[in-house]
Amino acid sequence: MSKYIELTARLIQAGKRAYGRKWSFLGFFFVVFFSSVGVLGSLDLLPEVSSVSVVAAPALTASTTTSARVEAPAPMVAELPTKIAIPAIGLSATIANPTTVDIKILDQALLKGAVRYPTSAKLGETGNVVLFGHSSYLPVVRNQAYKTFNEIQKLVAGDLVTVSSSGTAYTYRVRSVTKESANNAAIPLQVSGRVLTLATCDTFGAKSDRFVVVADFVERHSISI
Repeated sequence: MSKYIELTARLIQAGKRAYGRKWSFLGFFFVVFFSSVGVLGSLDLLPEVSSVSVVAAPALTASTTTSARVEAPAPMVAELPTKIAIPAIGLSATIANPTTVDIKILDQALLKGAVRYPTSAKLGETGNVVLFGHSSYLPVVRNQAYKTFNEIQKLVAGDLVTVSSSGTAYTYRVRSVTKESANNAAIPLQVSGRVLTLATCDTFGAKSDRFVVVADFVERHSISI
C-alpha cells in the first residue's frame, strides 16, 4: 500500500514541474489519468458496470387480411323449362313449350309429355310457371304420355319438385295439393314471388275436374349438360 502512496506523491510532484511547461502538460494529464485508473483498478476500487441486455423491438409486419371472395349469384334470367322430376312419386318427364294458345297445338304437345302454358311465367321470372300433364289410371295405356302427371295428388306439403332448363335446375317446395272442380278450374298466372303450379289435364278444350299442386321456389343451381 505504501508503494502506491509513494508513487502517487511522485506523480503529483512531477505534475507541479510539468505544469510550468505547458507543452508537456497535456501529455502529463493523460499519464496521470491512466495511471490513476490502473491504481484504482488494482485496488478493486473502480465501480462495476452492470450488464445491460438489449432486446430488439419486434419488427413491424404488415398483416394482410385476405377475406374469402364470395361470388354473388348471377341475376335471374328467364329460361324455358325442359324437364321435370319429382322423386317422391317417381315422376320424370320432358316439358314442351308451345308458343301459341291454339287448343289443337296444345293438345298435341300433351301427347309427348308435360306442357308449359305459353302465357305463364318462365323459370327465373316472377310469376306462376304453369305446367299441365295428362293423367290416366287405365290398366293398359299405350302412350305413356297419358300418365305424365299420374300420382301428383299424392304429393304432400314439403315435397320437392325440380324443374330444369338446359343448364339450370330450379327447386320448388310443395305448398298445397287440391282437387279443383270443373266450375273452378281457372289457374291464376299473375302471383307474387316465384311459384310453380302443376295441373292434370284431359284437354285444353274443355273444363274438367283436375288435381292442382302449388309449390314455392326454393333455390337454383347449375347442372352439367
